[in-house]
Amino acid sequence: MSQWKELARPNNLSILGLKETLEGGQTFSWCPTSPNSWVGCFRSKVAELKFKDGMLFWKTSSCSSVTEEEIKDYLWLASDYEGAIDQLPWRSDDVLKKCVKALPGLTILKQPLEEVLFYFILSSAKSIPQIKEIGSLVCQKWGQPLGNNLWGFPGWSKLSKVREEDFRKLKLGYRAKYVHDVAQVVGDDPSYFSNISQLSYDDAKSELIRLPGVGPKIADCALLFGANKTEAFPIDTWIAKVLDSHYGLESFTYSQKALFARKHFGLFCGLAQQFLFSGERLGLIKSK
Repeated sequence: MSQWKELARPNNLSILGLKETLEGGQTFSWCPTSPNSWVGCFRSKVAELKFKDGMLFWKTSSCSSVTEEEIKDYLWLASDYEGAIDQLPWRSDDVLKKCVKALPGLTILKQPLEEVLFYFILSSAKSIPQIKEIGSLVCQKWGQPLGNNLWGFPGWSKLSKVREEDFRKLKLGYRAKYVHDVAQVVGDDPSYFSNISQLSYDDAKSELIRLPGVGPKIADCALLFGANKTEAFPIDTWIAKVLDSHYGLESFTYSQKALFARKHFGLFCGLAQQFLFSGERLGLIKSK
């Protein structure tokens, strides 16, 4: 690996915000190497991150041509992040305010859509460590070794050549059929995911939920974390608990809750979702 380099000295970054960004469930490609450092792969490249004395440092291996701009773009270390935070209604929303204040620098990573969709198909009824384990098994079996005991995502084209029973051997269970069937649909279309990313949020979601095993929540996760559609607002059990307890939406359907979120939290409601998700998961807000 190269020498550590200072990546940023952001005013709003905290160790807890960075930890939740890398370990909180929007990505499954980073592993802690110490309480304040991580190694991971993004866009088929390996890098290490370290938070020390209020500063963020990075380094990469000699075989991974990672640039500082690529890392900054991936981590959303740009001036428009502050603008996105400023547009959230945290000043008038006490629940959101508590989360934003407790998690400075929590952000949304800019990941490849095809990879994000794969991991969230695996996510049904699975914990973060289980998703990481299964994803790692698939990447080790069919992906490219990147060094540091990490493997890149194989891509849907390569996965389209894999039999369903071979997926089942890697602990995918009933998800093996979904991964296999999605691979058959998208594996021969190299422009599928770039085309999805260029659509409006509503049109992109409509396209994704046509895929086998992809419902509204998985589609929203894929679009928020893999296509930079910040108007996506995934609703899992953690978020449903927050919305029911603090916003009085117990009787609302998924679609109704998502519509409320887009109206209440605005264009960057997906960023608000991450603050609320982590706040609930970490016990920062008390929901019934």
